Parts: sequence; structure tokens; C-alpha cells
Amino acid sequence: MSDYIIRATAADAGIRAFAATTKELVEKARQIHDTSPVITAALGRLLTGGVMMGTMLKGEDDLLTLQVSGDGPVRGMTVTAGSNGTVKGYAVEPQVMLPKNAAGKLDVGGAVGRGTLRVIKDMGLKEPYVGQTALQTGEIADDLTYYFAASEQVPSSVGLGVLMEKNNTVKRAGGFIIQLMPFVGEEVIGALEKNLAAFSTVTTVLDEGKTPEEMLQQLLAGLDPVITEKVPCRYECSCSRERMERAIISIGKKDIEEMINDGEAIEVNCQFCGNSYHFSVEELKEMLKAAR
Repeated sequence: MSDYIIRATAADAGIRAFAATTKELVEKARQIHDTSPVITAALGRLLTGGVMMGTMLKGEDDLLTLQVSGDGPVRGMTVTAGSNGTVKGYAVEPQVMLPKNAAGKLDVGGAVGRGTLRVIKDMGLKEPYVGQTALQTGEIADDLTYYFAASEQVPSSVGLGVLMEKNNTVKRAGGFIIQLMPFVGEEVIGALEKNLAAFSTVTTVLDEGKTPEEMLQQLLAGLDPVITEKVPCRYECSCSRERMERAIISIGKKDIEEMINDGEAIEVNCQFCGNSYHFSVEELKEMLKAAR
């Protein structure tokens, strides 16, 4: 099954919902960054949440960035998503190994620790929107749920999951986001809470062979869900030699002059996809002319 996101409404548009299957993009991230199982789960959850949130953006060129900074051994993770279903990300420390938590699960909260979640929306305005909240558990889904309520004042429920094979490849990955609009009545809220309480876990449902559509049917049972859109999603990095040149130019003349004085070519690596770009001293001299 290829990765995709389902958008839906329910309760006469009083609820908006998203559900996704993201196994392939999370596995691609695992392969690129050679992540340990617990970091595959942590980054996979953030990628899944990010790619769903990215499709909430309106403009073609709008970008969403999620930054998790914690005192746990992973130190931090960054995910960037577009409005078109593309996403990329990395963990600062991809090879963290931890014992399982008290529930016998991968200890994502222990890997992340305490810290902050920043949500940056670049929508082509003079300044990007930036929202920041404290991490609640480090388990990612709880932290995004809290962010929506505290920073955007949208009551939400977020579920995210990554299930690993015994050989440490990704078996299942996906998630959901359900949000209440301001005019929703108590009866609808009560029905939704009942459905959420009866729902097992994202990975359990996906491992049973159910689709994102069927996941939403469970979560929105009795609330007349209507699927409005199906969007393919994938891991994609937009780096290029030209972008790397612009990044070098942006650091300023002083630093570029130091590179030139070293007398050696430089190598620049993309954190998101691992691609390497080499620039000669002569190329650095051309960039110096464009730098401020």
C-alpha cells in the first residue's frame, strides 16, 4: 500500500479529520539516516504528524516545520512538510539505544525527554508564524495534541504510531488528527470521546490490515463522516547544488573568506537526505562576490 492521507469532515462539518498510512516514507527516513529502532519510532511519528499538518496549509509553496528539542539522548528532531504531501526530517542523534519502557514499548518519551515543540509556518508573509509549547510526554502525539489546544486554540486528538519488524525495518506507520470546530455541541463531543476511548492504537489497527479510511470510520462512528480528499504522501528532499550555494552565500563574507584562505575545496552535506555537494576554492571566490 502506497502512503497517503485522507481528509474528512463529520458531524455536519463540526469535525475535521485526517488519517494517514506512512510506512514507506518512515522506512525511507530510516534507511537514509540509519536510525535505531527507538529513533525510527520517534522520527517516524514526527514525520507522520508533520505530513498531515502540512496538508492543512493553503498555499502551494507554504511550508511547515516541526522542531522538537529535549534533554533526552536524541537531543532534537526537525521535520519539514509541504502542502503537497511531501515531508523530510532528521534526528540530531540517530543511533540512540534505550531499554523498552514500562509498557514494553519503544521508549520514545525517554529518548526525547523534556523540552519544547516549535511549530513554524512559512506562508509567504514577511515573518513566519511560530508557535512554541512545552513537551508534555515526549511521545509526540500527546505533544501535538497539547500544541493545537494551547497555541492554536483548536481542541484536537492526535494518534501516531510506528511498528517495527524483528529485523528493525518499518512494518507499519501512520496516524490521525481529529479537530473540533467551535460550534460543536456536547452530544457530538461525547460521541467522539466514546469512540476515542474504544479505539485501540494506530499500529494495531494498521497491522490488522485496515486502511486510513477504515481508521476514520472507527474514530468517527455515528458522526456521519464524509471523505473529502485523498492525498499521496512521500519522503522528498528538495536540496540541490543551487540551494547549497545560496546557503553558503548567506553565511556572509567573513566565513567564506576563511574557507578560501584554507585553500581547500569544501564538502557540504544535506541533513535531510545525506547528499554531499563539493565546492572548489574558485567556486567559493565567485560566491564571495555575491555575499554581503
